[in-house]
Amino acid sequence: MMRAMKQFLLTMVVGLLTLGLVCSGAMAAEVVIGLTAPLSGPGAGYGSDCANGLRLAVDDINKAGGITVKGKKYTLKLEALDDQIDPTAAVNNARRLRTRSGARIIFNPVFNTIAPLMQINQQRGSEFLMMAYSSTPAIEQIENDLTISVPPPFTAYVQGFADIAWEKGWRKGAMVVTLGAYGDEWREAFKKHWVEKGGEILADQPANYYTETDFSAPLSSALATQPDFLLIGGPSEPTGLVIEQAKNLGFKGGFLLVDQAKMDYIAEVVFKDDLAQMDNVIGVARVLDIPSPLIESFDKRSRETFGRITTWEVLLHYSVLRLLASAMEAAGSIDDPAAIKAAVPKVLPQSPEEVPTAYLGTLGRKLIIAPTVSIIENGAYRPPVQYVFWAKDEAAFEKAKEMMPEGIETRWLPLEGYLQQ
Repeated sequence: MMRAMKQFLLTMVVGLLTLGLVCSGAMAAEVVIGLTAPLSGPGAGYGSDCANGLRLAVDDINKAGGITVKGKKYTLKLEALDDQIDPTAAVNNARRLRTRSGARIIFNPVFNTIAPLMQINQQRGSEFLMMAYSSTPAIEQIENDLTISVPPPFTAYVQGFADIAWEKGWRKGAMVVTLGAYGDEWREAFKKHWVEKGGEILADQPANYYTETDFSAPLSSALATQPDFLLIGGPSEPTGLVIEQAKNLGFKGGFLLVDQAKMDYIAEVVFKDDLAQMDNVIGVARVLDIPSPLIESFDKRSRETFGRITTWEVLLHYSVLRLLASAMEAAGSIDDPAAIKAAVPKVLPQSPEEVPTAYLGTLGRKLIIAPTVSIIENGAYRPPVQYVFWAKDEAAFEKAKEMMPEGIETRWLPLEGYLQQ
């Protein structure tokens, strides 16, 4: 009898303590952030980097006490599912994340799967905010009120890369770019811009970077035309194989990497930091060249946590989830995708003292951040150049420069379809 009484009293005490914690807000409810991405197969590294950026942001937000919405505390939780870039799997993953886990924000990093997700994210009663991590301008052309486009448009990289290639004296190019909608758009946009500039495209030999490891056939056909450079790319690791195989076939020209492929990742992971193997490669600037007071400490933490090189995917997913956390607080909602999206402009620009890559504003559904470009020459990274693509005139360009980091060359590159009014 005495033992039963003690057990009853103990249960009562625990229950009262738990109730007290709940009432005081010390035990926060969870907000699920969803991700469907390639987490296995040739694109696994790319998808994992997206997930890792979100994981670091979740960790920092929760360590700081989570978010407070209408006086109630919430912590964030990431649920990541593998879709192997299969549209059906991505749609099924999104439905599962929305209905079973309650996710109202879902990320995806490949246009082949983003497009079908944009067909379901506005269905009544099953709405979610589509966080589209793809640089294709096609995202802006699909009518959808619940989408945010995360990275810079690749058309800015098209022009930035072309400018550097032209300065190098290259005039004749060939293309061996990944298959799929993203690769198709890249090839079309680059060819159009390059020909208008006065150059030539001698060959177009697309390849499947997600399933192939031997690129000798398309490379041989492209190299037979004797180009000055190759436009190549898909996920970083197979892109490294393309560089290696092209050199093995005797190619001594330059390379332009579509923005999905990152030259610092290829240099470190594929070529073990032998930059001689990457000479005359033009691409998205390496992470450590970003003029941010946080980049060295962030890079160190990311590498120690995941045992992988820190990529732009890690950085931008980290910054954008921090942005969404602030937007949920400003919107006063964790489950209304439209309200959260509408609150995003209210919490911009981000502070470079808080995130390693700060978003500056919005252009419709596109978040504004400067694309940054560089080239590897003579065994070293050349200082990068960042581009202001949203300024409609020189006055707007000068104003934009005031918001951007110093210590890096900044150029005005007005981009049709993206000018801020």
